[in-house]
Amino acid sequence: MSAPPLLQVKDLAKTYRLPRERLLAAAPSVQALRGVDLQLQAGHSLGVVGESGSGKSTLARLVMALETPDAGQVLFDGQDLAALHASALRRARAGFQMVFQDPFGSLDPRQTVARIVAEPLAAQGEGSRSVLHDAAAQMLEAVGLRAADADKYPHEFSGGQRQRIAIARALVTSPRLIVADEPVSALDVSVQAQVLNLMQDLQDRLGVAYLFISHDLAVVDLVCDEVLVLYQGRVVEQGSPDTLFTSAAHPYTRALMDAVPPARPSAVAAPPRQAVMPAEAMVAAAAGTGCAFAPRCSMRQDDCWQRPPPPLRALVAGHAVACHHAEPRV
Repeated sequence: MSAPPLLQVKDLAKTYRLPRERLLAAAPSVQALRGVDLQLQAGHSLGVVGESGSGKSTLARLVMALETPDAGQVLFDGQDLAALHASALRRARAGFQMVFQDPFGSLDPRQTVARIVAEPLAAQGEGSRSVLHDAAAQMLEAVGLRAADADKYPHEFSGGQRQRIAIARALVTSPRLIVADEPVSALDVSVQAQVLNLMQDLQDRLGVAYLFISHDLAVVDLVCDEVLVLYQGRVVEQGSPDTLFTSAAHPYTRALMDAVPPARPSAVAAPPRQAVMPAEAMVAAAAGTGCAFAPRCSMRQDDCWQRPPPPLRALVAGHAVACHHAEPRV
């Protein structure tokens, strides 16, 4: 029997209320996540990709228990995070930490690096000031910086070094899971490679699992064991990088790869896009009576406007897709 997953997300849903357009009008809403399921084993990496507004960062916040879901569960090591009391959740947070996107905005410029890195330990109430300082110095060395850097301030470091500090902060509690939300998107390409190599090395040495959120397919291809594709809050395709980046079945996944240089030279090119359907067809899709991707889809047929896509179905072992007409490539 396989080991139970470290992280399990079940039928996760989240809706946000938007500002009212008029005083007496009903507040509009947007569904950020709609029935998302995923599993992540200890020591593995799962990539989540999709365009802006697909629900990636909402998923990260819910997994980190920074927000509560409207429906569904986030289970970390078998515990439902939304059901934990505040004190129990604080203790559980030692097992999962986050690396944020912006290495310039995620570090408090008024605090020393030692206080920044040791902050998760301090929140757990662990150790005296000297103990926390020593722990921060050790973690800085673990991510390739110097122990003496602990007494400096964030403005004294480059972007890549700041992200190493952020990674040190995430690792200081010896977590089993790190949620990385676009951790290298704000860095130069050469610095991205250094940070990604560091994350892979730390995973090999410490066995940490990564939930890696990114729009960069090449980065996900390098780091992740499995990839999940989100579109408008729904999972539309899931599989290994080898499968998705060479034999993508869903037209949205192919469109993502067509929008940027391919992660691999042999990646499947997206078919030519068709013109957008008439407004009444788009309204039908937006109302939920059809597939939300139909207005942009090159493979759409008449039933795509009438029926929502089915749940994820297996095309081959390890490759699933939510689409009426997608078929495995041969």
